Amino acid sequence: MNITQRIDQRQSQLLVMTPQLQQAIKLLQMSNMELGDFVEQEIEKNPLLERAEADGNEIPAGEKTDQEKEDFAEPAPLSGDGGENLPLSGGDEESWASDGYSGEDRFAKTGAGGSFDDDEFSAAQNVAEKPSLRQHLLEQINVDFADPADRMIAAALVEMLDEGGYLPADLNLVRAQLGVTAEHFENIIARLQRFDPCGIFARSLSECLALQLKEKNRLDPAMEILLQNLNVLARREHAALMRLCHVDAEDLAEMIAEIRQLNPKPATAFVSDVAMPIVPDVMLRPQPGGGWHVELNTETLPRVLANERFYTKIHASTAKKADKEYIADRWQQANWLVKALHQRATTILKVASEIVRQQDAFFVHGVHRLKPLVLKDIAQLVEMHESTISRVTQHKYIATPRGMFELKYFFTTALARSDGGDDMSSEAVRARIRALIENEKPKAILSDDHLSMMLRGEGIDIARRTVAKYREAMRIPTSAQRRREKR
Repeated sequence: MNITQRIDQRQSQLLVMTPQLQQAIKLLQMSNMELGDFVEQEIEKNPLLERAEADGNEIPAGEKTDQEKEDFAEPAPLSGDGGENLPLSGGDEESWASDGYSGEDRFAKTGAGGSFDDDEFSAAQNVAEKPSLRQHLLEQINVDFADPADRMIAAALVEMLDEGGYLPADLNLVRAQLGVTAEHFENIIARLQRFDPCGIFARSLSECLALQLKEKNRLDPAMEILLQNLNVLARREHAALMRLCHVDAEDLAEMIAEIRQLNPKPATAFVSDVAMPIVPDVMLRPQPGGGWHVELNTETLPRVLANERFYTKIHASTAKKADKEYIADRWQQANWLVKALHQRATTILKVASEIVRQQDAFFVHGVHRLKPLVLKDIAQLVEMHESTISRVTQHKYIATPRGMFELKYFFTTALARSDGGDDMSSEAVRARIRALIENEKPKAILSDDHLSMMLRGEGIDIARRTVAKYREAMRIPTSAQRRREKR
């Protein structure tokens, strides 16, 4: 065997993730609150960066003169108007009158962001953070709710929790905006009330305590009466409580002791950021002549300025090579951040506008008109990579006349129609199954096979096992169980 030396030339392609590209990916994934914190940190570290308030008054990062401030380089902020008056069907003011929509006062003041098309760099991850109650609940929703429409409703209810973990007592307006029936809405709340921590999603103190006692199997009739008369307990009228609950003094003392061991504010065990209102990144408003207007929330859009006059001054007066290199690096970083923020905002607005175009029927008619949509569909329409769309739609919110939603909740799978019509979203099929079961007669309970045949008759190509899977995901009992219940 001869051992020889030789020189070969090979050509190969490698993807190199530069520090700036890694940071660009992180910027795209950040929520508007995380982005604000990041920008503040960068301003503190970089003497060439400054922040301007919404009124245009600059807040200097160091000692700078008024003349220097006039020379700051500020990219034009995205107000959201730039050509985003979408000529979509429906959505005029009269259409919303029946839904109780009162106009612009339904929208929260919000902030914005943008994006980078990073192609193959899907391995970048968000920096881990301490779980909050909101994150804890959303994780449970993703596991427990298979129906995308139900997940949207459940996520909307999470955003309405107060600092104690309670829902508002009156949710009729929210239900009307989401376009769901009262029974369906109550069923979702009941499922949420089984989540951890116990007692969450209650609408009153008595309901919160009842949920915790029910979990301990201690919610007997006497305890229910006691919870209905907490005002009497607060006045320490024990004699009256004994008469109402039909118990003696010893039993009443034990019942009161059990109540004192419960947690009246179940949310306090978690980070309190769940009580903070979610600030939407995008605003959606119906236009008087029909269609929609999509815009970024510029009030919380970071306005970062690169001080070119200050850079020129200190660069010219610096003699040491190391100092010049440091200043040049800071100037490069400042300009990069300004451009990155602008690109991030542009991408979010572009993606959100396309989602609104595709889900027009949802905004006009409600949750049961969600269109089948996947990341690839939007990626092709806006000419971006799927990984970019995934990052844009996470932790980014849109305020609409039907409530506030995370952008990712508008993506649902599709089922083909046997009659050649447009594909239906899986959520719409689930809604149809639910409607058929709700309208079934006690003497004619519909089996999964029968439901499958009825749906096929309506042009929906669906197998019996798929019907069974959807029914189980909606927590609907089998036909045998329903037959026994209705008897």
